[in-house]
Amino acid sequence: MQTQPPKQQDISINSNIKIEDDRTGMSLETLKRAFQDNLFYLQGKDSSNATLRDYYYALAYTVRDRLLHRFIKTSRTYQEQDVKVVSYLSAEFLMGRHLANNLLSLEMYDKMSQVVKDFDVDIEDLIEEEPDPGLGNGGLGRLAACFLDSLANLEMPAIGYGIRYEFGIFRQVLRDGWQGEVPDNWLMYGNPWEIARPEDTVEVGLGGHTEAHHDENGDYRVCWIPERKVKAIPYDTPVPGYKTNTANSLRLWKAEASQEFNFEAFNAGNYDRAVAEKMSSETISKVLYPNDNTPQGKELRLAQQYFFVAASLQDLIRIHLHKHPSLDNFCEKSAIQLNDTHPAVAVAELMRLLIDEHDIYWDKAWDITQKTLAYTNHTLMPEALERWSVSLFGKLLPRHLEIIYELNHRFLENVRVWFPDDDNLASQLSIIEEGGEKKVRMANLACVGSHAINGVAALHTSLLKKDTLKHFAKLWPEKFFNKTNGVTPRRWILMSNPKLAKLVTEKIGEDWLKDLDQMRGIEKYIDDPEFRQRWLAIKQENKAHLAAYIKKTRNIDVDVNSIFDVQVKRIHEYKRQHLAVLGIINLYNRIKQNPNTEVVPRTFIFGGKAAPGYFMAKLVIKLINSVAEVVNSDPDVKGRIKVVFLPNFSVSLGQKIYPAADLSEQVSTAGKEASGTGNMKFAMNGALTIGTLDGANIEIREEAGAENFFLFGLTAEEVYAKKSEGYDPMEYYQHNPELRNVINRIAKGHFSYGDEKLFKPIVDSLLYQDPYMLLADYQEYVDCQDRVSEAYQDREKWTKMSIINSARMGKFSSDRTIREYCKEIWGVEPMKIEIDAYSQ
Repeated sequence: MQTQPPKQQDISINSNIKIEDDRTGMSLETLKRAFQDNLFYLQGKDSSNATLRDYYYALAYTVRDRLLHRFIKTSRTYQEQDVKVVSYLSAEFLMGRHLANNLLSLEMYDKMSQVVKDFDVDIEDLIEEEPDPGLGNGGLGRLAACFLDSLANLEMPAIGYGIRYEFGIFRQVLRDGWQGEVPDNWLMYGNPWEIARPEDTVEVGLGGHTEAHHDENGDYRVCWIPERKVKAIPYDTPVPGYKTNTANSLRLWKAEASQEFNFEAFNAGNYDRAVAEKMSSETISKVLYPNDNTPQGKELRLAQQYFFVAASLQDLIRIHLHKHPSLDNFCEKSAIQLNDTHPAVAVAELMRLLIDEHDIYWDKAWDITQKTLAYTNHTLMPEALERWSVSLFGKLLPRHLEIIYELNHRFLENVRVWFPDDDNLASQLSIIEEGGEKKVRMANLACVGSHAINGVAALHTSLLKKDTLKHFAKLWPEKFFNKTNGVTPRRWILMSNPKLAKLVTEKIGEDWLKDLDQMRGIEKYIDDPEFRQRWLAIKQENKAHLAAYIKKTRNIDVDVNSIFDVQVKRIHEYKRQHLAVLGIINLYNRIKQNPNTEVVPRTFIFGGKAAPGYFMAKLVIKLINSVAEVVNSDPDVKGRIKVVFLPNFSVSLGQKIYPAADLSEQVSTAGKEASGTGNMKFAMNGALTIGTLDGANIEIREEAGAENFFLFGLTAEEVYAKKSEGYDPMEYYQHNPELRNVINRIAKGHFSYGDEKLFKPIVDSLLYQDPYMLLADYQEYVDCQDRVSEAYQDREKWTKMSIINSARMGKFSSDRTIREYCKEIWGVEPMKIEIDAYSQ
């Protein structure tokens, strides 16, 4: 494989003249020439008729050329040095736009700004031209993206594996305040950052049956005869480290039919059947998280999970056998991380490949599997741990079900030997859930088949061991690790908040971008009035930028001097966006009772998507927008409070929102949020947090200091105690007049044109069930918000608190998280990549 660009013909006469390759050269003149060539030869345009999109592609290909030099050399170095590689298996990779990230990583931003300026184009307009890749939805996918960034930044050998979703999850639109879902056709105009690798295509089987036999040695063997096979075609996207030569790969699989066109059916006039297999196969990589409220949706979702796992494991085995004679040392060269339970079928698939395809005996195969795989848990809620009906699993993956039953049998036999006096333990640990409809417990499969199990925040890991996975913690305490999540400061400060990044660099140098602990160096400027003034001015600029976006997209005028109070994340009842809504209505009620009451102006900003089949989450979005409609137009309010829902929350929208926030709402029920990473992005950009002792909030508060965090609400222990005592939300409603007025205003149709039925499901849930204990936390939340208002009036003190929050977020860099994974779980070492200089 070629590791450097082809040499150009020497056309120079003077040997002192330096000639740069147009594909790798970094001088302004070379970049301009390359940009023009790409516009002309790749887009077929010149400056007389080029659109912004044409300029974007010309710029993207110019940057990609420089990136590919690093990408190819990185891959070659890993092969030549035979290093151990981390493979991160994830159903989501919420990467965000590539162009700005790659420009900054390759130190090309300023030069390319000048190049496009010569064409009367603003580089920011070209960055906005790029669609967000539709490869993820929430924190799970964004975490995976941050991890890939940090792996490359730390020069760790790694590859990400997932699905190349054609349409992503959906593009969210608002229709009369309701969430609407339309296709997110992010690949409509192609993707300049990906490279198709059809030569590495593999086949993935589905359905069918198994046949057992004894081989020539008398050994028992099983052959899986799939009903159909799907082609998995890989597409590689380079993931560069910041100012390093490392460019790792994100390999995403596209599904295609092994037989795309049935010519016989076509000739017979059966045109639908002629392309039926093509349509059925390609559905697998069409949409992220198909609605699984139907049997067909469940089957498709399981097929998706198996598809990318099977393709990825085949790929890893192919790469390994290219260098090694056998798979005996596979676990010494591959560390595979399962990002939640979506890829947990890897346990059964790796066993199948080792036993059935490569003739390795069971015990040896099981040893390799356990030493190779590690599992990250992302939820504390048992109902969120994936379970598949045995009937569906057997229909789609008959051989894997056999392997799981055998695994389970051997495992439970050991459990009964280890704990002969605990009859209940085996049923709790079993991979198969008995009673009623039998189900395969994917979390149990991942725990049994992995050498390491980790939570993603200190509280989360503690509760995993005490509750959700307590039986496995009893069995294997040495398997459990905590790896508190982190986010990359390159995207979430440098790219999102460039003026703040410039101010920090001016004061402490630029090394903080690769070692976020160094941000503590800005604390010594906290008493410098000029520094505080510049800090505040940057925040105000960011707020003005977001206010302009709100005006443009929602036609709502907001006050940039108001508190920007923000809650953007996936819409879910446990995240309690509706607790914030109750607080807004309470503030509104106070104004209605006394229109002249003193109120510190607030702009409440919400964003996030609800799963298409999650009615209550969709109703919360409708409630937010209905409250906004009433509050924003009420003359008594006089603009003192505004409510805004920003549709289609994404990475690029987040990059506008996080730097502009004054207050970050992290108000989930204690003991429900695994970690949260939005809380880290807000704090890094100087927002203060109002939150419960949940997820990573606890550690953020410890780092920032209790005096710089607005704490309210029950602890996880208090939540459990109240529920065990018999929690009655009606008591809070009856004994709290303000709360009662808030609930009554919703119930009586004030926000629904008198329709008392519209929000009745929310009202009934709060009054008679309240599973996430909003009413128990309501008064403390309202009181805490009053403290926020009081604190904001002292802008000097608030600014100091803002600076401290940013300065002390070093722990929450994903670089720190990845260092811990590499040292304690994966056992991988950095590998420096040397790039050959261009020569004629």
